[in-house]
Amino acid sequence: MTPRVWWAGPALSSVVLIVALLLASVISTPTHADVAVPQLTGRVVDQTGTLSSSDIATLTQKLRDFENRKGSQIAVLIVPTTQPETIEQFSIRVAEAWKIGRKKVDDGAILVVAKNDRHLRIEVGYGLEGVLTDVTSRRIIDEDITPKFRSGDFAAGISAGVDRMMRVIDGEPLPSPSRSVNFAHNLDDLAPVFAVALFASIGVGGFFRAVLGRLLGSLVTGGIIAAVTWFILGSAALAAAVGVLGFIIGFIADLFSAITPGTGRSRGSSWSSGSSGGWSSGSSSSSDSGSFSGGGGSFGGGGASGSW
Repeated sequence: MTPRVWWAGPALSSVVLIVALLLASVISTPTHADVAVPQLTGRVVDQTGTLSSSDIATLTQKLRDFENRKGSQIAVLIVPTTQPETIEQFSIRVAEAWKIGRKKVDDGAILVVAKNDRHLRIEVGYGLEGVLTDVTSRRIIDEDITPKFRSGDFAAGISAGVDRMMRVIDGEPLPSPSRSVNFAHNLDDLAPVFAVALFASIGVGGFFRAVLGRLLGSLVTGGIIAAVTWFILGSAALAAAVGVLGFIIGFIADLFSAITPGTGRSRGSSWSSGSSGGWSSGSSSSSDSGSFSGGGGSFGGGGASGSW
């Protein structure tokens, strides 16, 4: 017993020392605070110096005229980064703080651009979710904004996006999706598509396999998934790939039903931080000179995000 007692003291001391060092390391590690929500000083708030004073004045006048005519409010915010938050987390904080849109009408929308992160988002108020749907907002991002962002023309991209947002709110439907739009440039865009394909293949496909048999039911399931993907994303190649994946998953799903009879629903979404460019943060600028304020609108996370 004596040797055991003799070794217990040093061993316990070593454990205590290791724990103390780990705690000290955690305490001394700097934590990154969330980016503060900028003050709403106007319809256009640019903290990066990306837009010229002329660009801001033109955009502000356009948004002011739209509000006077329609009543709905649209604001634009450009920040260097939203890290460590995702742009979705940051945008909803901005929406809750700014309260764009009329109270109880909730007809506000905010275009948020995180320039260094190369991410952007259209945040939509409750009252506009029926017209600026998630799919419509995503199409505006992919068809009107990001093509110009990739060429470095941020003013034109923001202007085009705002113009399309206003026309949609006015009731103008979007044209049929352009088949030339390439949604495969960002792997992050494909994660939700594959997640939905997986769920549909196993869950919804189970009905068709039970009625039509494994082979025919899987073919029908894959065809439906391909058709929906083509309709939403407008890419025949991507639709075919997702449809084939849906067929394969559906065909082999029954083989594992005895092992895992229940399936859970998952939702995939990831956002890469992107590369931090050499842009300077600049100072916040707006041509409204503090005369603009939100009308008390509420937001619930509707809208869409994208990257370039």
